[in-house]
Amino acid sequence: MKVLQFTIPVQEDKAIIARVDRLPFFYPYLHRHKETQITWVQQGEGTLMVNNQMHPFETNSLYFIGANQPHIFKSSPSYHNPKSTKSIVSLDIFFDPEIISKTLLNINELKPLQFFLKKIQTGFKIPQNLVPTISNKMLLINQSDDTILKTLYFIELLQDLKNIEDPELLSSERSIISTETDGIRISQIYNFILQNFDKDISLEDVAKKAFMTPQAFCRFFKKHTRHTFVSFLNEIRVNEACKLFLDGNYEGISTIAYKCGFNSITNFNRVFKSVTGKSPKLYKENLLKKMELNYA
Repeated sequence: MKVLQFTIPVQEDKAIIARVDRLPFFYPYLHRHKETQITWVQQGEGTLMVNNQMHPFETNSLYFIGANQPHIFKSSPSYHNPKSTKSIVSLDIFFDPEIISKTLLNINELKPLQFFLKKIQTGFKIPQNLVPTISNKMLLINQSDDTILKTLYFIELLQDLKNIEDPELLSSERSIISTETDGIRISQIYNFILQNFDKDISLEDVAKKAFMTPQAFCRFFKKHTRHTFVSFLNEIRVNEACKLFLDGNYEGISTIAYKCGFNSITNFNRVFKSVTGKSPKLYKENLLKKMELNYA
């Protein structure tokens, strides 16, 4: 099982790292790192989990993830099919906000950017209308061989991000994992649930994986995620169901229910509506209408 802490490959001790990934699917484990991460999903769909909150993502979406925020870009189920020909493409910018603040931004003229990095640590989604502007700056950073130009583009990128009004936060708070030991344990729990949500898993199963009694596990999980085990599992399953609806590769609503770990269509309908506010049937109808408008 992968641990929570993840080390970003450093390129000749550069303070600003640009990386392009072309893979069958995104890195499938919850992880965190000391660097702030700006990710442009150039190709791919799935669910982004940051700390304890989930957000659907799709092609041409862009995210700012704070330093040490536990996160995972979980690709849609179809990407994990052995016969799948799909792939993801992303451009990431990584930087250590403490180093950048103490060095590059430590002059009066750039103090507003330093303050921005200290203020926005929970992560946010870049509005769709600003994706072309922000992604273009990211491309310039990635493509530039001139370190001075790269640094200037990076400052411009931070300025564009700072000017976003009322950004859609990815988490309501900073990481609620206080120690590395707790982080590793939460990572193991999350990853077990993410990889087994479609099976009949019980509280006892997960508590055993965490080497805890069910009672101790419930207290620990609620303290560090603000979720009960059941509410977290249900949200994971419903998010996966939404992705299957989007993929369109299914025989019916009941098929999706069972593929996502629900043992009855009645329970699926109830839980799906409690999480999304819509019945599976209405959600499917709204999705089809949206797709028809997009292709009209």
